[in-house]
Amino acid sequence: MERYGRITEKRKREIVLLRGKGCAYGKCAFCDYYLDKCCDEWENFDLNSRVLARVTGEFSDLEIINSGSVFELDIATLDLIKRICRDKNISVIHFESHYLYREKIYQLRREFDAFDLKLKLGLETFDYDLRENYLNKGIKERDARRIAEVFDEANFLFGIRGQTLDSMRKDIELGLKLFERICINVMCENSSSVKPDRRVIDDFINYIYPNYVDDGRVDILINNTDFGVGE
Repeated sequence: MERYGRITEKRKREIVLLRGKGCAYGKCAFCDYYLDKCCDEWENFDLNSRVLARVTGEFSDLEIINSGSVFELDIATLDLIKRICRDKNISVIHFESHYLYREKIYQLRREFDAFDLKLKLGLETFDYDLRENYLNKGIKERDARRIAEVFDEANFLFGIRGQTLDSMRKDIELGLKLFERICINVMCENSSSVKPDRRVIDDFINYIYPNYVDDGRVDILINNTDFGVGE
């Protein structure tokens, strides 16, 4: 498992894949990342300390993911993140959070008020039926503006049954209207019940990808390890 990477295109930043106690929601039909977890906080801190020791601060920008939400990291790891970012002159920190933690985000911003904090939502799609009845994402809000109001960035998932060129284009357009940045993840084969739809992926690659591949506000991961972390 590679846990440290450098993103050198578009918004340059370092990225670390840390380990927490596990995703509190854990019901997304397409996801098996929840397997990267440990209930022992000190074992997690020991691992996370070794990963964070590799951070150099060269871009003054650090993205932190943990196969769940930032709120599932132990307190010692969060304190270490603050200390390392201060010591390395890192001004921008990106965290990920599930929608269920939305009411805790204000407090997190206060705790990290010395930094420009960017919260990324795992949204996957604005299409309510696809998101909730197929992907089981756990975001019961239908109003796109209310979904986005406490988040700065969002992840989208493309390449699954039920998506069309029109629906993917709408997700991107609305995502760029409501968020500072978006990240498009193309569905990859994993152990979940949701499988990649080759026709939808081909449509995305042929007709949508060329329009956004150079867009500085859009990250596109054809493979889930394209940021240099994971396995």
